[in-house]
Amino acid sequence: SAKSYIFKANMELAHLYTKKRRDFGKHPKFSAVQAEFLEVIPCSDAYKSNYIMRNPSIACFDTAPHMSEHEANTERLVTKSSSMRHVEGGWPKDVDFTEQSDVSRFRKKAEKDEDYKGAVKALGPIVSRCMKQVNTIDIYEEYFEGDNVDHSSEPPSAKGLAVFRDPLDEKRTATSINWHPDPSAPAKIAVSYSDLTFQNAKFATSRMPQQSFIWDILNPNTPDSELLPPSPLCCLRFNPKNTDSLVGGSYNGLITFYDLRRSGGGTSKETLPFSTSVIEKSHHDPVYEVFWINSKTGNQCVSVSTDGQMLWWDTRRLSEPTDSLQLCTDVKAQGQILGGSSLEYNSEAGPSKYLVGTEQGVVLMVNLKNRKQNNGITVFDQGAGKHHGPIYSIQRNPANTKCFLTIGDWTARIWMEDLRTPIMTTKYHSSYLTSGCWSPTRAGVFFVTRMDGVVDIWDYFYRQNEVAYSHKVCDPTLSSIAVQGTAQSGGKLVAMGDVTGTVSLLELCESLAVPQTNERKAIDLMFEREMKQEKNLEARERELRRQKALETDKSTREAQDKKDAKDEKMEALLRKVDADFLAMIKEAEDDESKAAESSSLDAG
Repeated sequence: SAKSYIFKANMELAHLYTKKRRDFGKHPKFSAVQAEFLEVIPCSDAYKSNYIMRNPSIACFDTAPHMSEHEANTERLVTKSSSMRHVEGGWPKDVDFTEQSDVSRFRKKAEKDEDYKGAVKALGPIVSRCMKQVNTIDIYEEYFEGDNVDHSSEPPSAKGLAVFRDPLDEKRTATSINWHPDPSAPAKIAVSYSDLTFQNAKFATSRMPQQSFIWDILNPNTPDSELLPPSPLCCLRFNPKNTDSLVGGSYNGLITFYDLRRSGGGTSKETLPFSTSVIEKSHHDPVYEVFWINSKTGNQCVSVSTDGQMLWWDTRRLSEPTDSLQLCTDVKAQGQILGGSSLEYNSEAGPSKYLVGTEQGVVLMVNLKNRKQNNGITVFDQGAGKHHGPIYSIQRNPANTKCFLTIGDWTARIWMEDLRTPIMTTKYHSSYLTSGCWSPTRAGVFFVTRMDGVVDIWDYFYRQNEVAYSHKVCDPTLSSIAVQGTAQSGGKLVAMGDVTGTVSLLELCESLAVPQTNERKAIDLMFEREMKQEKNLEARERELRRQKALETDKSTREAQDKKDAKDEKMEALLRKVDADFLAMIKEAEDDESKAAESSSLDAG
């Protein structure tokens, strides 16, 4: 009988895959190929004597070859921004550069030296030639300056530039974002962080993280400065007159003032509060908004909280507020006290005018020049025009300060100072709105952030019934937004914070940032047209109410007249019945008298 022998051979089959760094992450491309033999070992009787037959013999085979995989990654380069401070030096040891007399004496001595004169003469032609070369071509020349480019046909878009993550492990909400007010300085943002969850159980045994940070947009890895308040900050704002100072409102109601020039110094980035308000004379609820107001010294600010108080402060003396106001709908009639959830102040609209958004959805306008009438508080619509929830953001239009925007519930609403009802309202969004703001450069563009992590950009110059552009920023809920720039420049960088403490920086396209031709005039005309329409509707509604009141009075009078006529008819009927009754009685008496007379005559 034929015998077959199976020999076990040790083979090592390996294939090395190499990939360049730039190809990491690319999708592999698979294709069908013909089967091929990797190794073939024919039967042979040469080694028969070295083996013994095993019966039965069981062998397992696998068509999938065994492979090994190895991964390698390059080392990450950690970058860090550093600076150098130059102090005047190079003077001889016997010269004190702080003494003006020593410096002037040394300079006179050096200027008389022949070597000094020769060096100046030798350097003169070189410096002159370099200056001529520099003045030959202006490398900063704007070749197309003054040419207005129409970007209206460009489709709206935005791209992410950077992400600023909270350095702390504890997840906190980025409650407010404020851009550095100086456009010529390096772009920085002040971000306040706080956990606004009411009675959070995890802070029953541990302390709530308190740090807030100032970021340089060119260095998203590490914060530029670290603020250490006594309580987590809910709002933070740069001083427009002195950009090295900030004011913040805390979770426990305190107001804190910071001076970045008085930081820890050296490599330390920590900044402690320069002054702090007294808790007994501060707010009793979290301070949701704070604003620097127009003053000669630039040290005054105003804050608002949900405790129903609006307080004015002088940062040079925070021991007590300089003024206070209770947010009441009607002071004389003991009206409802409303909690302030947002605040707006714009000196161009009036140095004594303030707008307050409340957690009850009602808008209040405060004018300190008219405090004799309801403490200067004007209450806007408390009916159908108010929001169904807290007003998270309120801001005046930079191009038309009489117009302002409110963000609350599922809608954004546009109001005018002269009307008590909104003139324009967006459609109800699919997700709850959390914040919003106007574009500083374009009069008809505003932004709203949503709870599903999407930012919607409305362009009323383009269309009013639909969102112009929506951008998915992140999965968590967005909590705050701020746009860099002024009416003259900027408007392209948008910073948005979410509930995990991450701030995302977007760059908008030219069509959403550059003002369009005649845009401001067209938007003003549109707002004016809507205001006139709303006034006409209000006048029509008043006329209808007056006519209804007149008709009600007329119907009441007619009913009264009918009732009076019915009463007169009844009285006439009663008089007739009485007269008939009296006539019947008289007739009966006459009959009886006649019968008595006739009977007496018969008897006689």
